[in-house]
Amino acid sequence: MKKKDVQKIGRFVIETEAYALLKLASDLPADFSDTIKAVLKTKGRVVVSGVGKSGHIGRKIAATLASTGTPASFVHSTEASHGDLGMITRDDFCLLISNSGETSELNDILAHTRRFGILTAVISSSINSTLMRAADFKLVLTDAPEACAIGMAPTTSTALTMALGDALAVSLMEQRDFKPEDFKVLHPGGNLGLQMLTVSQLMRKKKEIAVVKQDLNMENIVSRMNDTGFGVAILVDETGALSGVITDGDLRRNINNIANSSPREIATLNPISVKPLDLVSVALEKMENSKVYVIVVIEDDRPVGLLRMHDILRSGIK
Repeated sequence: MKKKDVQKIGRFVIETEAYALLKLASDLPADFSDTIKAVLKTKGRVVVSGVGKSGHIGRKIAATLASTGTPASFVHSTEASHGDLGMITRDDFCLLISNSGETSELNDILAHTRRFGILTAVISSSINSTLMRAADFKLVLTDAPEACAIGMAPTTSTALTMALGDALAVSLMEQRDFKPEDFKVLHPGGNLGLQMLTVSQLMRKKKEIAVVKQDLNMENIVSRMNDTGFGVAILVDETGALSGVITDGDLRRNINNIANSSPREIATLNPISVKPLDLVSVALEKMENSKVYVIVVIEDDRPVGLLRMHDILRSGIK
C-alpha cells in the first residue's frame, strides 16, 4: 500500500486546525463575556480540571492565567475525588474541560461546585452534554472535524481549547490592566525576566560618567573621558539639561580639528535617550535603530546615567 506524501499530511493537519480556529473566532461562545465578568468578580482562584489531553491543555491554561494576573491552579480530577476537593473553595471559579462533555471523572468536582454554589464554566464541543447542561457558563467549541485520518485523535479539539483558554487569559489580562512591570514580577527567571529589566537596573550612575558643561574646552573634556574610562562625555547646558554626547568615535573622526573645535561642533546634538524606568528592551531597540552603542538616561531632561550595549549584553538579554 502506497504511503501518503507526509508533506501533504502535514499541510492538511495545519490547514484543518487553522480553519477551525478562524471558525471559532467567528463563533466565539455567547457566554464568553459573562465568563470574563464572573472571573473578575471571583475572590479566589480559577480552578481548572480535565482528563487526558484535556488535562494537559488545562494545566497550560491554568499556568497562562496565573502568569498573566489571574490566580489559577490545576486540580487533578481523580485526586479531587480522594481529598483534593478541599482545594476548591466557595470563593473560587471552576473551569472544567471535556471535549465530549461526558467525562465521568469530572462528576465529583461538578457535584462539589453544585453543592457549594461555586460558579463553573465548561469547555466542550457538545452543548447537550451532561457537563454542559450543568454549567453556569457554556463555552461551546465550534463544530469542526479532528485533523487525524481516523477522525478520533484529539487534534483540532485540543487546538481550539488551547486558543479559547488563551483568549480568556488575554481578555482577563487586559481587563485587569496588567502591565509589563506586573509581568516582570511573575517572570523573574529566564530570558522573559531579563526582557523585563529596567534601564535603572543596568545603567551606569551619573557619578561614574563624564557629565560636563558644553562650554568646557576640549582638553578638559578629553581628560574627563579618560578618567571615567567609558569613552563618553555627556554635555549639558547652563540649566543642566542634556545637549549632546561626545564619544571616542567622535574624537577619532575629528582628530585633526579637536584643538580648534568647540564641544558642540564635535558632539552629536540632541542624542537619543531613555528614562530610568523604561525597559532595557526599549533602550536596545533605540540603540539598534540609531546604530549607537551608548544611550543617555535622563530624568526631567537632565542626564542621570548612561546605558552601554556592553552592559546589556553582559546581562544576557538577546
